[in-house]
Amino acid sequence: MIYTVTFNPSLDYVVSMESFEMGKTNRTVGERMFPGGKGINVSVVLKNLGISSTVLGFTAGFIGEQIEREVQGMGLPADFIRLGQGVSRINVKFKDYDGTEINGMGPAVDAPSVDKLFEKLDKLNAGDVLVLAGSIPKSLPDSIYSDILEHLKKREILFVVDATKELLLNVLQYRPFLIKPNNYELGELFGAVPETRESVVPYAVKLQEKGGRNVLVSMGGKGAVLVDETGAIHMAEAPKGKLVNAVGAGDSMVAGFLAGWFEKRDYEYAFRMGVAAGSASAFSELLAEREAVMRIMAGFWNGKEADSNG
Repeated sequence: MIYTVTFNPSLDYVVSMESFEMGKTNRTVGERMFPGGKGINVSVVLKNLGISSTVLGFTAGFIGEQIEREVQGMGLPADFIRLGQGVSRINVKFKDYDGTEINGMGPAVDAPSVDKLFEKLDKLNAGDVLVLAGSIPKSLPDSIYSDILEHLKKREILFVVDATKELLLNVLQYRPFLIKPNNYELGELFGAVPETRESVVPYAVKLQEKGGRNVLVSMGGKGAVLVDETGAIHMAEAPKGKLVNAVGAGDSMVAGFLAGWFEKRDYEYAFRMGVAAGSASAFSELLAEREAVMRIMAGFWNGKEADSNG
């Protein structure tokens, strides 16, 4: 079983406007609302690819109730922890303005609620997958991800971490199965600006040397790189298509990689599935559907091998 944890889920309010002017009343011409958060996104795409997962996380107030209703309406098994105070966040995303968004803070998570999460995680068994993805509320320490891995380190669980800065660095000692920084996050860690797939590789290798078994680096329109645990390096340019919505593309890549890995236990295939799923979400109003992923797999990869070496 796969479990995803979203510490700070949101209700994402995505708006379209014909124009936007500071200091004036701006009116939408289109709007959508759906549950957000990296772990939830991973679970949605996994479901679309035919793989069940359980959504864990913290919700609060009337916004939290709506997040839970939306998640359940998608048919996702969920086991949220309700916080006694605060309100889950709303994220406002301006669809037509190059990823411009306003993300809320989210509620404080108290110690008893964290204990409840650990109780739920104690039910995981050998062979299960735990995906820790996204930001955390300011009330939690940067060690929370590593605290979880420390607690579960003897369970033979596959850990997947999609996080930045200290959240990511702190978990590497536990040899997570997969980590997925993007190239900008990778640059922040090493004080560099890796703009090409080739320049990403040395830094991905450094993260692997620190403990990450498989390092998957998303690069948006510049493609992706995977340094797998056998030492092979996989590179791919981005499939061609019209960018419609970049929100959730990286999360979709994680889901696609996991789906591909469990289907064939082959890193090259998992990498291809990850790239296809990320692209399918970027080319769609919503998160990737299986038909779109497989169409990209067939079209982009047919007769064209990814750059790979061992």
